[in-house]
Formats: sequence, structure tokens, C-alpha cells
Amino acid sequence: MSAAFPCKFIIGLTGNIATGKSLARRLLAELGAFTIDADQVAHEVIGKGQPAYAAILQAFGNTILDANGEIVRSKLGDIVFAEPAALRRLEAITHPAVRERIAALARAAEADVVVIEAIKLLEGELRGAVDAVWVVDAPPATRLARLIEQRGMTKAAAQQRIAAQNSQADKLAAADVIIRNHGSIAETRAQIQQAWQRAFATEAQRHRDLA
Repeated sequence: MSAAFPCKFIIGLTGNIATGKSLARRLLAELGAFTIDADQVAHEVIGKGQPAYAAILQAFGNTILDANGEIVRSKLGDIVFAEPAALRRLEAITHPAVRERIAALARAAEADVVVIEAIKLLEGELRGAVDAVWVVDAPPATRLARLIEQRGMTKAAAQQRIAAQNSQADKLAAADVIIRNHGSIAETRAQIQQAWQRAFATEAQRHRDLA
């Protein structure tokens, strides 16, 4: 069980863009986990009146706002994914607020298993809060095709997003579980079910050994 969240088993779910993390999170929810999407939390904390809003405007200006004064994520993304220093500046603003909200959600969860989906799981303080790291993987060509076909990006924009991210190989090297998500949903579901069964058989054995 997590030292940060007693009485809960925390799975950190990560992988680079378009590997299929959100699919894996939904499949884990089917198994009874309480799931948290760090990207959605990040979306919430930059909303008007939310913790990161004012600091982002100070850093990046009002040109990223829509007519209602809300931050347009695509405009902000165009800035930060074109310049590594800008991305680091944005993360320095948003990550503390995201961590605080994730911690509150995890503590309040009724389920014994909490899944935190976060693309930067291993690069920040969330790494120390999880009991196991699950990494979703897919070949580079598959990821590029998904960004173009499913998200409507140009090839150049998709390649820029992929290049802006930290190494997928580093994530795989840190993984307790690797989910290969390049086949059917049924194949991915089967991998997750098997990993879930193994994880909690191991956790149960560890508690028996400590008893």
C-alpha cells in the first residue's frame, strides 16, 4: 500500500502521447479501480478562476484566451510544444496545482485501487506516491498514425508533439508492467486483466509474508 495514501494501492499509468493510456485507464476502471486523469485535472486547474490561471496569463499573455476569457489549450499548446523552455515554464506553474488536486481525489476515493494516468509520472513527485508503474506502449508509426487520424493533426504537428516528449524507452525501463497497445481492444483488455490478477496476487502474498 502507498505510504502517501495509506490503505490504497496506487498504480501510476504512463506512456507517451498516443500510446493508449486513456484506453488502459478505462479498462482498469472496468476492473473496479478509481481512476484519475492528470491531463483532465491539468485542464481544470487552468480554468478561469482556478489555481494556475493567473500565473499562466502572466507567463504567456492574453492572446491564448477565447472570447469568454478561458484559456484555449490548443493556442497554449502551440506555444509550449514549439519551445522546450516554454513547456518547462508551464509545467512549473501547473504541476503543483495538479498534484494537490490529485492527492485530494485519491484520498477521497472509496476504491482500494487508484490509478493515476500521467504522461509525466516519472519526471515529477507523483513517482514517489505510486506503488507500481504501468507503462502503455505502441510503435512510433502507430502513434503517429493515431495523432493524424484520431486527433486531426498534420504530420508535422504530430511529429513535433512526439519529439517534445521525454523518452518512451526511459518509461519502459522503469515499468513494473508493460501494456503493448498496438492490437485490438480485446488484446489490450486481456493484458490488463492478466496484469491486474498478477499484481494483486503478489500484493496479497506480500501481506501474508508480513503477517
